[in-house]
Amino acid sequence: MVLGGGGFRFGIYIGMYAALRRAGSAPDVLLASCGGAIAAAIIHNLPDPEAQRAWLSSPEMYQFWCSLKSTRHADLMGSLLRAARRKLSTAKAPVIPDLFGDYMFEIPSQLPFPPATGTPDVDVAIIGGKLLFNESEVGQPRAGRKLFAETVFCGEHAAALLHGMQSPLGDARWGQHAVARELLVDGSVPLTEAARISIADMIYFRCQQYRGQEYIGGVLDLFPVEIARRLGAEVIMEFKEAFDQVFAIPAWRSVLGINGNARLRYANTHLADMRIDTSDVSVVLAKQQLQQKLDWRRNRIELAMPPTYDIFVQHMNDQWQYGYDRALEALGHAPGKHPPIRRATRYSKPLRSV
Repeated sequence: MVLGGGGFRFGIYIGMYAALRRAGSAPDVLLASCGGAIAAAIIHNLPDPEAQRAWLSSPEMYQFWCSLKSTRHADLMGSLLRAARRKLSTAKAPVIPDLFGDYMFEIPSQLPFPPATGTPDVDVAIIGGKLLFNESEVGQPRAGRKLFAETVFCGEHAAALLHGMQSPLGDARWGQHAVARELLVDGSVPLTEAARISIADMIYFRCQQYRGQEYIGGVLDLFPVEIARRLGAEVIMEFKEAFDQVFAIPAWRSVLGINGNARLRYANTHLADMRIDTSDVSVVLAKQQLQQKLDWRRNRIELAMPPTYDIFVQHMNDQWQYGYDRALEALGHAPGKHPPIRRATRYSKPLRSV
């Protein structure tokens, strides 16, 4: 099962997994990128879906949300100007980007990962991207140079399955981008550290350092369908909504040199056996995530947290329920293949595993 992105709506994946497990169709491997890596770590460390859902709305998770702070680069006018420049430029990653200092928000040192309990029911593989440049080279013309090496953090069995594979992003179909053809596989990074690497971003968060190496997160490849196909005989993934043309697509083009929506169209039409439709998630869950607040008077972009813990719990329940319901719909598209399961009522008690 591919947990591709999700941002701070990663709770939908906890609900999806609960529905699939209850139907007897739980995946053996979770292939996660960006926000999906947080969900994958929770599922791995807490095998019981009841405990997974409880942790999603735990005080520790709420504290994590409240600990996210904006940086000096989150000035409103400067951010809009940089976004406008990216929008107006058609160049594909023309210069080496500043992923070390030019980011908007700080990730707290303590991430919301529960301590591991019991025996994991799933293996986890997590997507990141090793930087092939250093901070002293920022701002220099790229001149066709490859800047990132797609990296899969995983265990021995997954590593053996991926042996000899090249990065799907290295394919010429994606144009003159900045991603190397080589696919790196690393089994030495602990799960929680790999998840932390994967949520590093190209606009919002700093690239993440681990053992002297710097990494961009899973945003490098939010739709690793080709890698998923190498890892499993059956692939489950979302049918996702398009990226916005004002901020997201120009960011992909300016940093990675890739057309994000072209990659998404490919992923939405290839290589998956079951599709869970989340194409309306930004409408249905418009408020159930971190909100950016524009403070024109102070020239700042701030993060608006749920004002109370109770509201946060409600938002997390909304995320979980959305994922659970959409997974049920996907299961229902193949009558007879999966046993019938009970629809969870909204805000019901967490499911018990079967």
